[in-house]
Amino acid sequence: MIDLGGLLELLRLGGPVVAVLGLMSVFGLAIALLKVWQYASARVYRRRFIEPALSQWQSGAHDQAISALADERNPIADALAVAMRGSRAGADTAVVREEAARVGARHLSRLRSYFRPLEVIGALAPLLGLLGTVMGMITAFQQLADAGNQVNPAILSNGIWEALLTTAVGLVVAIPTVAALNWFERIVERLHEDMQDALTRFFTRQEAVFAQTREDEPGATGTADHDHNARAHTPRRTAPAH
Repeated sequence: MIDLGGLLELLRLGGPVVAVLGLMSVFGLAIALLKVWQYASARVYRRRFIEPALSQWQSGAHDQAISALADERNPIADALAVAMRGSRAGADTAVVREEAARVGARHLSRLRSYFRPLEVIGALAPLLGLLGTVMGMITAFQQLADAGNQVNPAILSNGIWEALLTTAVGLVVAIPTVAALNWFERIVERLHEDMQDALTRFFTRQEAVFAQTREDEPGATGTADHDHNARAHTPRRTAPAH
């Protein structure tokens, strides 16, 4: 259970700086929990569907591949499904690639939401703690000066202890926030890398199949042989004798 008495004593000793840091910690914790729920809902760690979907598409089971991707919540599945639907419709490859990239970028932008508030909390918390320490030290030395000749070391030590408390609270707020932010950023970066890899593999296989189809067309070889024979049987013109 939370010791409310200890929290109130901490607020009393730290003053308004600790109160602000407490609000920042609550806000940062709420954002972290929201991002964990968002990533869990999107199943950002799932990758097993990529290879089966690409294999189904390459084997000609286009509808099955798109249907399998539709059951996945991962952003990579959505981007791949867009690429497959565009290719099945016969759209230009460059247009399909751009549309798939746009859909993937939209998902990544949503996954990066609320990163800036975490950055602000991680940067400001230590500075606020240092500010509280400086203000506390000023107060402690002011009390020491007011004591005059009757200097009591306990006055100075208590003032320094209360001042350093704000720095400790600032670090306690900043360190988990920065660690969570770096973890979230790494998840999005890895998802982006795997999305680019999956789309590149899809379009590379698509281009290879298209090139093979063109080579297998019966008219392509026949036309080439006809042109070669025509050039071979064309009589050469000789220069007139002088």
